[in-house]
Amino acid sequence: MKTMGEQKLSNIKTIKEILERHGFTFSKSLGQNFLVNPGVCPKIAEMGNAQKGFGIIEIGTGIGVLTCELAKRAEKVVAIEIDQRLMPVLEETLSDFDNIKVINNDVLKVDLHQLIQDEFKGLDVAVCANLPYYITSPIVMSLLESRLPIKSITVMVQKEAAQRLCALPASRDVGAVSIAVRYFCDPKILFNVSRGSFMPAPNVDSAVIRLDVREQTPQNVLDEHFFFNMVRASFSQRRKTIVNSISSVMKLPKSDIINCLEQLSISPTVRAEQLTLDEFIELSNLLFTNKQAR
Repeated sequence: MKTMGEQKLSNIKTIKEILERHGFTFSKSLGQNFLVNPGVCPKIAEMGNAQKGFGIIEIGTGIGVLTCELAKRAEKVVAIEIDQRLMPVLEETLSDFDNIKVINNDVLKVDLHQLIQDEFKGLDVAVCANLPYYITSPIVMSLLESRLPIKSITVMVQKEAAQRLCALPASRDVGAVSIAVRYFCDPKILFNVSRGSFMPAPNVDSAVIRLDVREQTPQNVLDEHFFFNMVRASFSQRRKTIVNSISSVMKLPKSDIINCLEQLSISPTVRAEQLTLDEFIELSNLLFTNKQAR
């Protein structure tokens, strides 16, 4: 039998009544499109490590449809929601659960290391989120660069963003964020979600991806800061060769970059999207060594 909360949250009419009762209107500036399809959230929870022995950090609750599914499966859910106007709504929609804690804050301002230490002692931890399209990459990269003790990040994002985040190096969709994501984890697209699964419906379709976080990032990178700067520089002018892109952004002599590429048996006319992760690391190491030697 469904709990009262589940009946509420799988019924569009009831959802609208709840939002109207609390005087809630959707915020374009926050990119609010609430997931209301009752068939999608159980799949996200099942595939996103919501299970016994796990604590889940949820980013962006909406009205709590996914939050409920996570709480049914995981030991504990800490949901971080930036919109203060949703607090009374969530108090109503999450009332059937005693293993959910809601934090009203911007996830980029929360000390997640401390949160994990305080809330999830003895548990494995995973992140689940339905992210606003405009802030997808900043949040994903912040989570990865923080090197949180988490097993996975499962997020719903715009379909094109999903393809970019999960793109293989040396493929058409690859960009700087693709290389960075693959540096920290093994990404995969789980399934697509139609625009009709949201209220209000966005103009694009979505996809759910899971990033399985590596226990160790590549150990052969001489300087991580230099590496990521070089990757960003490489993709800064996609139509140009990697030599021209790196030289113009990082102010390195073209002759040095060409020399390093030749040492790696890579053509100096190569473009960024043609390199593998290992080739980016090797090029970064050679350029960094040259720079230090000057």
